[in-house]
Amino acid sequence: MSTAALYNDQGAAEAAVEAGQETTPTSSSSGAAFGLFSTDFKKNEDLKEMLESNKESLKLEAMKRIVQLISKGKNASELFPAIVKNVASKNIELKKLVYVYLVRYAEEQQDLALLSISTFQRALKDPNQFIRASALRVLSSIRVPIIVPIMMLAIKEAAADLSPYVRKTSAHAIQKLHSLDPDQKEQLIEVIEKLLKDKSTLVAGSVVMAFEEVCPDRIDLIHKNYRKLCNLLVDVEEWGQVVIINMLTRYARTQFTTPWKEDAVFDENNEKTFYDSDSEDKKDQTEAKPYIMDPDHRLLLRNTKPLLQSRNTAVVMAVSQLYWHLAPKHEIGIVTKSLVRLLRSHREVQFIVLQNIATMSIQRKGMFEPYLKSFYVRSTDATHIKTLKLEILTNLATEANISTILREFQTYVKSQDKAFAAATIQAIGRCATNISEVTDTCLNGLVLLLSNRDETVVAESVVVIKKLLQTQPTQHSDIIKHMAKLFDNITVPMARASILWLIGEYCERVPKIAPDLLRKMAKTFTAEEDIVKLQTVNLAAKLYLTNSKQTKLLTQYILNLGKYDQNYDIRDRTRFIRQLIVPNEKSGALSKYARRILLAAKPAPVLESAFKDRDRFQLGTLSHSLNIKASGYQELSDWPAVAPDPTVRNVEVIDPVKEWAPSLGKAKQPKSDDKFYSDEEEKGEEGSDSSSSEDSSSSTEESGSESEKESNEESEKTSTDSGKSSSDSERSSSESEAEQKKKNTKKKNKPAAADSDSVESEAKDSSSSTESSSESNSESDSDSDSPAPQKISVKAKPKVELKAKKEVSLLDLDDFSPAPTNAPKPSVISSSLLSDLKGLSLSNVSPTLQITTSSFGPEKTHELLHHMTGKGLSAKYHFPRQPCLYQPQMVAVQLILTNTLDHSLEEIHVGDRSPASLSIHCFNTIERLEPGASVTVSMGIDFSDSTQAANFHLCTKEDQFSVSIQPAVGELLMPSTMTEPDFCKEQKKLQGMNETSATIIMATA
Repeated sequence: MSTAALYNDQGAAEAAVEAGQETTPTSSSSGAAFGLFSTDFKKNEDLKEMLESNKESLKLEAMKRIVQLISKGKNASELFPAIVKNVASKNIELKKLVYVYLVRYAEEQQDLALLSISTFQRALKDPNQFIRASALRVLSSIRVPIIVPIMMLAIKEAAADLSPYVRKTSAHAIQKLHSLDPDQKEQLIEVIEKLLKDKSTLVAGSVVMAFEEVCPDRIDLIHKNYRKLCNLLVDVEEWGQVVIINMLTRYARTQFTTPWKEDAVFDENNEKTFYDSDSEDKKDQTEAKPYIMDPDHRLLLRNTKPLLQSRNTAVVMAVSQLYWHLAPKHEIGIVTKSLVRLLRSHREVQFIVLQNIATMSIQRKGMFEPYLKSFYVRSTDATHIKTLKLEILTNLATEANISTILREFQTYVKSQDKAFAAATIQAIGRCATNISEVTDTCLNGLVLLLSNRDETVVAESVVVIKKLLQTQPTQHSDIIKHMAKLFDNITVPMARASILWLIGEYCERVPKIAPDLLRKMAKTFTAEEDIVKLQTVNLAAKLYLTNSKQTKLLTQYILNLGKYDQNYDIRDRTRFIRQLIVPNEKSGALSKYARRILLAAKPAPVLESAFKDRDRFQLGTLSHSLNIKASGYQELSDWPAVAPDPTVRNVEVIDPVKEWAPSLGKAKQPKSDDKFYSDEEEKGEEGSDSSSSEDSSSSTEESGSESEKESNEESEKTSTDSGKSSSDSERSSSESEAEQKKKNTKKKNKPAAADSDSVESEAKDSSSSTESSSESNSESDSDSDSPAPQKISVKAKPKVELKAKKEVSLLDLDDFSPAPTNAPKPSVISSSLLSDLKGLSLSNVSPTLQITTSSFGPEKTHELLHHMTGKGLSAKYHFPRQPCLYQPQMVAVQLILTNTLDHSLEEIHVGDRSPASLSIHCFNTIERLEPGASVTVSMGIDFSDSTQAANFHLCTKEDQFSVSIQPAVGELLMPSTMTEPDFCKEQKKLQGMNETSATIIMATA
C-alpha cells in the first residue's frame, strides 16, 4: 500500500471516529464506555444485537462504537459476520463506516468478504463518489488471487471515472493489485499511462506513486507529462509533491547534461566585451562551448523553488535534495535557509535534516558557514542530535572561525553527557588534523584534560592525543612523558592500552621511562583487561629489541605469564612474539626481520568524517540515513554525456476553434500601425548617416535582448504562480515570439556577425522556454484557450506601446538611444488606452534632449576592498558619470586595483553575485598584476533604478572577497543638456515622479 493510500485510509477512519464522538448520545455514555474498552463477550453481543436490529439509528451507533474501538487498537474481527451483512445498506453514513471496517479486516476474513463481492461490484456504480471509492478500496484489500480479474476490471472502470477522488483511489489500488499478482504488470502500465495524462492535482501524486511501485524504469511514460507535472506541482497535496519531486529528480538525471562542469560558462553571464573581434569569438567557440541549460531543466528548478516555503518538512527536504543533485553549484545555496528553518522542528525531523546537512557540509562548507550559530548545541538536545551538530561544526571549521568553534567545544567537554563529551574530544582531534595552525593549541588543551576527574574524558583524550602524536612525534616527547606519569591514575582499558602503545612505539625517545613502565605492568599483568595485556606483550617485545640488557628478564616473565593466560588471543600472541624475538634452532628466517616488523614506521591515522562516504546515496533516503543500501533503493544515474532528444517532451497543441473568429477582427487594427511605424523608421534611417545607423542597430540589438529577458521573467512568473490562468502564459510566449520576428527583420543593420549569432541564440532560448512553459500551463488547465489566435491579436502590441512610451515619459533613461525598441513594455494594456494612443506620432520627440558627460562635480573615490581584508589586493571605485558602453540601462563604474604585496597576483576576476539575477558587465580577467602595480578597469552595473547595493565576489587565483557597491541617487541619473524653456516644457509633460531638490553653486566664467 502506498504512503498516500495509507494516509487517506487513516484519515477516513479518524473522520469516522470524530463523527462517532460528536453524535454519541450522553445517556448511553456509561454503557458505551464499558462496551468500548471491555473484551467481555456479552458487550460484543450487545453490538451484534444492535447491528442486527431493524433500526438504522442503532446500526449507525454500533458502527461508530466499533470504528472507535478499532482506532484505539482493539480487536473487532469477531464482529465481521454481523457487519458484512450491512454492506448493502441504503444509509450513506452507515455504508461509509462499514467500508472503513472492511478495509481494515477484509484481508483477515477473506472468505466472508468474498461473499459480498457482488455488493461491492454494485457499489462501484453508486452515484456517490465516496461509496464508489470505498468499494474499490475494499475490493483491492481482499488479497485473494481468484478475484484478480474482477479487481482489474474495477480499476480500469475507476480510472475513467468522472470523479478525481475515485481516479485517485484507482491509482492506490494499482499498487495493491501489482503486489498481489505481478503478472498483471503490462495491463496496469496501460492504466498508469492513462492516469498520468490526468489533469487533476488530486490524482497526480497517487499515480506517480503507482508508477514508482510498478514500473519506475519506464521513463518514456513521463516524457509527454513532464511539463504538466512540473506546473501542477505547486497545487498537488503535500505527500504527492514528495513522490513527484523524487521521481522527477531521477528523470532529470537521465535527460539533461550536467551543469557542474568546471569549465562551464552559463549563457546568462556569457556577455561579450565591447572590443571583442570576430576572429577571437570564433576561437573561443572552438575552445569551449558555453553551457546552455535545457529549458525543461530550468522549468523543474523554477517550479520547485516556491516549495521551499512549504509547511511540510518532507517537501522541503525533497526540494533540497533535488537542488543538491540537479542545480548548478552557484544555485544550491538557495536551500540553505529552508534547511536551517527545519532545525526548529521536532527532534525526529532535526535528526534527518542534520544528517543531510552533515553530508552537504563536507562538500560545500560555504553554504552553511553564515548559519554557524544555528548548529550550536542546546542543553535540551538529545545525544544523537548533539553528536550530529558536533559533526557539522567540525565540517564547517576553517581558519577564520576555528577560534569560535574551539571556544564552543571547551564548553561541550564539561557536559554531563559523557558520550557527548567524548565525541567533542574526537571533534577537537579532527580540527587539529584538518587545520595545522591550531594543532599545537588543541594538543595542549587535550593534555590539560588528562587531569580531569572524569575517566571517560581522560580516556578519550589519551586516544586522540595518541593519534595526533603520530603525525609529528619528534616535537612532543614531553607529552609522552607526561602521559606515562599519569598512567597509574588512568583506569579505562582503552586509554591504558593507548599509552602503552605510544611508549612502545617511541621507546627510544623515553629510554628511562619505558622499562619502568614495563616493570609496573609485569606486576599487574594478570589483573589487566585483554586489550591492555596485548599492548603489554607488544611493549615487552619492542623493548627487548631496543634495550635487551634492562628488559630481557622482564620480557621473559611477561611472555611466561601470557603463555598460560585464559584468553587464546593472548596465548597465540605470546607464542608468536617468543618465536619472533628470541632466536633458537627451531625458529626460521623470520626472526632476522623482527626489528623491521615490530619497529616499522606506522602511517599516521586519518581522522575523517563519518559522513564522508554517504554522498553515494541520494539525500533524504532511508539508505542515506542508515549508510547502507536499503531494500527498494533506486540509485541516481550519472549525467548523460550527450542530452537525449528534448523534442520527446513536446506536446501537440490543439487547433483553434471557430469561436475565436471575432478576436481575429480585433487584431487587424494594430496592423496598420505596424506599417505606419515601419515607414517612420525608414524615414529616420534615410536622414541619418552611416555611423548613427550602426549605433542604432547595436542599441536595438541590446534592447531587444533586454526585453527578451523581461518577457522570459514574465513567463517564469506565470508558470510558478498557480493562481494565474494559462492564457497569461500564452500571452507572454506570443509577445516573445513577436519580438523575435522584429529582431529578425532588423538583422541587416547589425555590425558584427558574431553579435547577431549570439543575440539570435539567446532569442531562441528565451522564446523556447516561454513556449514550453505556456504549453504546459495550457495543458494543465481544463478550460485553457488555444494560443494561435492570441498570437495574432497581441503581435502588434509592443510597437504601439513604444509610441506611447516616447510621448508619455520623455525623460526616461533609455530614451537617449535612437533605437525604438529600447523602452520596456508593460505586461497589460487596456483596449481604451490603445485607442487613445492611435493618433500619436514619434515625430513629437523633443530634439533638445542631448546626452553628454557631466561638466562638473568631483569624481569621489570609494574604498571597495582594503588591502588588509583583501590579503594584499586593494580596490577602489568611482562613478565616471558617462553613458555606459555596454548597455544603456547600466551605470558605468571604474575600479582601481592595486597589488600591495611583494609578489604578483594572478587571475583577478569577478565571481558570484548576489542576488543571482543582478546584471553586471564584468571586466576581463586580469591574468597577472605585478607587485606595487595598479590597473584601472571598467564595469557596467544595472541597479534597476534603485539604491540597493550590488554585492559580488572579487576573486584572485587563491581567494575570493565579498564586496559591495552602493550608488547614491545622483549616480543613477543620466546627464543631459537643454535650455531652461525646454526643461520647463519637458517638465510639464511628466505625469508624476518623486522629487529630489538640491542647490548647486556654479563658478561664473
